[in-house]
Amino acid sequence: MQKIDFHKQKTARKRRKKAGADNIDIRWKSGLFLLPSILGVTVFFLLPFLVVIYYSVINNPIQKEFVLFDNFVRVVQNQAFRLAAANTFKFSFTAVPLAVVLSLFLAFQLDKAIPYKSYFRTFLLSPMMVPTASVVLIWQVLFHYNGVVNQWTALWGSDKIDWLKSEYAPFVLVILFVWKNLGYNMILFMAAISSIPKEVLEVAVLESANNFQIFWHIKLRYLSSTILFVTIMSLINSFKIFREVYLLTGDYPYDSLYLLQHFMNNTFRSLDYQKLSAAAIIMSLFMLVLIGILFLTENHFGKDMEG
Repeated sequence: MQKIDFHKQKTARKRRKKAGADNIDIRWKSGLFLLPSILGVTVFFLLPFLVVIYYSVINNPIQKEFVLFDNFVRVVQNQAFRLAAANTFKFSFTAVPLAVVLSLFLAFQLDKAIPYKSYFRTFLLSPMMVPTASVVLIWQVLFHYNGVVNQWTALWGSDKIDWLKSEYAPFVLVILFVWKNLGYNMILFMAAISSIPKEVLEVAVLESANNFQIFWHIKLRYLSSTILFVTIMSLINSFKIFREVYLLTGDYPYDSLYLLQHFMNNTFRSLDYQKLSAAAIIMSLFMLVLIGILFLTENHFGKDMEG
C-alpha cells in the first residue's frame, strides 16, 4: 500500500508540475499575442498622454522650468477658454439629452406594428450615409441669409436672419447634431428593446401594471446599459461637431459657436503647447467625472436586472 501511495503521490506531483509549466507556457504565448496591442497603446496613447501632462506643468519646452499649476490657472482665467467651455457644455447638455430622448421615443414607436416601419428606419438612418461636406452644403443652403429657411419665414412676414451669425446659431447646431445621430441611436435602442424578456412583460400585464409602470419599472431598467452607452457615444459625438462648425464658419465663428475645439485648434496654431495641454487635461478630468456619474446612475437603475 505504501508503494502504491508513493507512486500516486509522485504521479500527482508530475501532473501538477506539468500543469504549472503549461500555464506558464500559455501565459507567455498570450503575452506575445498581446504584445503588438500593448506596444500600440503605449506608443500612441500612453506616451502622448504623459507628454501632455509634462507640458502642462512646465513654463515652455525650451527652459523646461517646473511651474506646477500656473498653466492651469492661466487657462481658467483665459476669456476665450471660458467662452469655449461654456458654449461646449451648453451645446452638449442640450443636444445629447435631446438626441437620446428622441431616439428612445422613436425606437418605442417603431417597435410597434405600424405600416412602412422599414421605410422609416431607412429614412432616419440616411444621415449616416451623407458625407460631412454634403451636410455642410445642405445646412448652408437652408440657413444662409438668402437660404430656404429665410425664404419660407418671409412668407409669414418675418425679417431675414443670418442664422449662423446670430444668437440662434446654437439651435441650428443642435438640429444638425440631432439629425445626424438620431437614426444610429434609434437602431441601438430598438435592438435593446427586442432583447427585453417577453415573459416579464406578460407577467406585468397579468399583474395589472399600466403602460407607464411597465415602461418605468421594467423597460427602462432593462435599457439602462444601452442608455448609458448611447449617452456616452452621443457625448463623444457632440465634441466632434467641430468639423461641421469649422466648415460652416471657419476658425473664429460667431461667439455662440466658439467651441473648445476652436480654442484648442487656435492655441495649437500659436504653438502654446503648455496652455493647450492644460486645457486638454481639464477637459479630460471633466469628462471622467461626468462619465463616472453616468456609470453610477446606470448601476443604480440597472442593478436589479443583473443576472
